[in-house]
Amino acid sequence: MDLKVVRSVFTPTATFGKMYLNGQFYAYTCEDTVRDLKADGSGKVHSKTAIDYGKYEVILSYSNRFKKYLPLLLNVKWFAGIRIHGGNTPDNTEGCILVGENGDMKTRIWNCASKVNNLVALLKSIEKKEKMWIEIVKG
Repeated sequence: MDLKVVRSVFTPTATFGKMYLNGQFYAYTCEDTVRDLKADGSGKVHSKTAIDYGKYEVILSYSNRFKKYLPLLLNVKWFAGIRIHGGNTPDNTEGCILVGENGDMKTRIWNCASKVNNLVALLKSIEKKEKMWIEIVKG
């Protein structure tokens, strides 16, 4: 499965984009602000910085915070516990990728639960057969 986030709207407090599954639009995304992270991690503002562009392995694991299985991105430099989950604004991200069925591409996304649940079900159906990856790119 090809999972990709294309970031396209950058504001002082948030980053908005779209998630694609196998090249097809899947959901709107909301993340924290993209910052110029240095090689030593400086430039990161705790709970207010989007992860770097790149390709990351994804697994499903139980989230104690959300009390359910959610996608977890592995080996994200300078970050820990980066998940794909629901939420409406950058205040809900803490570095994670939020997904929603609708979004205004300026301030928020919404109708998140069905998108998260569907994504978890899709990933569950392939997790034992192949490694799962997500690529984060600038659009």
